Amino acid sequence: MKNIVLIGMPGSGKSTAGVVLAKVLGYRFVDVDLVIQEQEKRLLHEIIRQEGEDGFIAIENRVNAGLNVENSVIAPGGSVIYGREAMEHYKETATVVYLKLPYEVLEKRLHNLKDRGVVLKEGQTLQDLYEERGRLYEKYADITVEETNLDVAATVQKIVEELKKAE
Repeated sequence: MKNIVLIGMPGSGKSTAGVVLAKVLGYRFVDVDLVIQEQEKRLLHEIIRQEGEDGFIAIENRVNAGLNVENSVIAPGGSVIYGREAMEHYKETATVVYLKLPYEVLEKRLHNLKDRGVVLKEGQTLQDLYEERGRLYEKYADITVEETNLDVAATVQKIVEELKKAE
C-alpha cells in the first residue's frame, strides 16, 4: 500500500491520529513540521517570522515535495495545500485523507494560533482561513473523514475502513 497523507486544519488531529494509525498499519509516522525544523535548524514560528508567510510556504512546499518515504503515515502542516508541487507529489505517492472538523470544534481546539505556527494573512480570520483551506482540502482529498463526535480511536478506525473501501 502507498503512503497515507493526512491533511486538514491545525487542531484536526493529524499528528495524534497519525501516530495511532501508523501503529495500527505497521507504518512509520512522519511529522513534516519536525522534518522542516530539522532541515531548517529553526522552529516553525522562527521561520515564519524570519521568512514571512510566503517564504515559509515555499520551504514547506519544497520539503513536502521532496519527502521520499514508503509505508508511512505523513502529517504535513495545514498549509501544505498551498504548495502545488507538494500536493502533486502526494497525489502520486499516497492516499490523501482529509480530516474534517466542524468550525466550532476547531475554534475551541485552537487557543493560541501563533504558537502552533498557523499562518493567517493580514486581516484574515480563522473562519476565513477555514473556508479557504476547506475548498483546497476537498479538492486534493481521496478520502474525507468527517470527525464530528469522534475520538482518536474512532477517527483511526474510520480512516482504516475508508482505506479498505478505496483499495
